[in-house]
Amino acid sequence: MPDSGMVETSRPKRGKGRPRNADGAAQSLGTILNLVRSGAAHTRQELERKSELGRAIVADRLATLSEIKLVDESALAEASGGRAPRLVQFNANRARILVATLDQTALGVGIADLSGRLITEHHEAMDLSAPPEATAERLGTLFEWLLAKDEHSAPLWGLGISVPGPVQLSPGDDFLQATPTFLPAWEGFPLVEQLARRFSVPVWMRSSVETMAMGELHAGAGAGINEMLFIKVGKRIGASFVFDGKLYRGAQGAAGLIGHLPRAASGRTASLDVLAGSDMIARDGLAAAQAGTSPALADILNRGGEITAIEVGQAAQVGDSVSMEIMSRSGHLIGQLVATLANMLNPSLIVLSGSIAQTNDILLAAVREAVYGESHPLVTRDLRISASRMGSSAGLVGAAKVVSEALFDPSFLREWVTHGAPTAMPRLLAALDQMGTAAIGAPASPPAAAAPPGA
Repeated sequence: MPDSGMVETSRPKRGKGRPRNADGAAQSLGTILNLVRSGAAHTRQELERKSELGRAIVADRLATLSEIKLVDESALAEASGGRAPRLVQFNANRARILVATLDQTALGVGIADLSGRLITEHHEAMDLSAPPEATAERLGTLFEWLLAKDEHSAPLWGLGISVPGPVQLSPGDDFLQATPTFLPAWEGFPLVEQLARRFSVPVWMRSSVETMAMGELHAGAGAGINEMLFIKVGKRIGASFVFDGKLYRGAQGAAGLIGHLPRAASGRTASLDVLAGSDMIARDGLAAAQAGTSPALADILNRGGEITAIEVGQAAQVGDSVSMEIMSRSGHLIGQLVATLANMLNPSLIVLSGSIAQTNDILLAAVREAVYGESHPLVTRDLRISASRMGSSAGLVGAAKVVSEALFDPSFLREWVTHGAPTAMPRLLAALDQMGTAAIGAPASPPAAAAPPGA
């Protein structure tokens, strides 16, 4: 288990004049903290005006937030005549968030501050169909390595996981107390329970297309955008929609499963995943290589290489006509469906992600052609369609934002802020006890920070 300094259980001391109504204190503490955290207020005067709380209450709550090191008033704002007021700033380095992305062929881990800003990340190849015990053990070891590397040695307050499939949450769920179903091979494996017990923190889980959309919204092309459609192209094709600056998940957390929708191409009817996903691109590329109609792909095959969607995309980029046709056909099928979504949702930005979409101009051009050609002029008048430039970082950034937004959600914040840290919240402590004593493995001493464990 990480150093005991990673978990806090102390409650801030009750000062003179502090209210005895814990619910009222927690609500006003949360209000003030979120005004500071969001940048809506920068001084005590602004906090008084925007919170509609009196000067004495604002001063008292700021004293409490200073005690638990969530706000800092050491800097001065610019003077506008008279004495310069003190800036009230959110201390994002007060604690850390661990994040991970589990993909079909890769594992990513990272550590972020309380604003959701990614500080360190690491990626490596992994087969998600391998026994979950080995993957979970590797994940835990990498998390401990990241904590050992952190210069601030800040306590850990939350953990976010991005997984390939949709994550169903019960109404009112905040942090998870049991592992939801996300892949058949992981059915019944207590990933959430083991991570929560090992690191003594609340755990959140979302689908990869959701976390990537969140990452793009906050740190990529979607920054400052209120309506964005995010499309992930891979073996499966999924979508996420940002409405009024927030991710729309749907009633069961299954919004955006567009890859299951039926499409027709070349006299064949099947799902979009089957007709336009990376498996189709690889399959058609292999057929072209074996038939000799694509000299570039045939050369790869003759040299003992494997034909994947990446090879087809690279061949298309250098002008192989058959590969270009394969990529263009996939892009048009995806674009036709995206055009339907665009006409219904009217986004200001469409972002395509996934290694194929991010590295292949032909697929992107085909999507653009279909969307602009099949959408209403009002929909496309100011519409931008671009490829994500965040790569594998998008899921980690998005997972960090999921956790940071959950930690400071007003209802959740009110529950822990008077205890000084979410890790001291009675409901979490009770949940950890109920999760049992199973552990991913006996924690070993963290390896040297110069290289990832096992590298």
